[in-house]
Amino acid sequence: MAKILYEVKQNQNSSSVAYGKWFAQVKTLETLNTRKLAQHISEHGSIYTPDVVYGVLEKFRSCLIEMLLNSKKVKIEGLGTFYCTLENQKGGAQSKDKFNVNSNLKALHIRFLPEQATEENISSREFIKQAEFINVDSLMKGNENASSAPSNDGTTGNGGSNTGGNTGGNTGGNNGGGGDDEPSEN
Repeated sequence: MAKILYEVKQNQNSSSVAYGKWFAQVKTLETLNTRKLAQHISEHGSIYTPDVVYGVLEKFRSCLIEMLLNSKKVKIEGLGTFYCTLENQKGGAQSKDKFNVNSNLKALHIRFLPEQATEENISSREFIKQAEFINVDSLMKGNENASSAPSNDGTTGNGGSNTGGNTGGNTGGNNGGGGDDEPSEN
């Protein structure tokens, strides 16, 4: 089973309704760049060299951006769909004819929606079933029983603790009061 490391942090956002509460956050060990991912893919029984895989991934990246900038969604079967959303300035325009892209738009975002077809479902509710969770604090203490798998009631099993909260993102959840913002990495 895949192992997801997490740490429990307190919400320090005093304007949040969850101020002072504790939430789990993923502890990332490494960020793979395109070269490292290409090397990893080629080591999985692929007939393609890391350079060939790298070339395909780079072409994918540039074509994905091209398609998104042409108002197209890009669906990768078994993975999910990439698409764009607009972020408007607060308050909006007074009327339709007074809307101005330069003054009313704040940002153009790339979003990702995981595959949700039953045979390839990697949505949040299904993805969590494929992971084993390990609290990094228990690793630091040398606790061999640091891992915990989710149970059907949302708590963790195998002696773990229920850390509560969810990671939110665009669904309005809570990652310690950060809303859409990524939690800081330590």
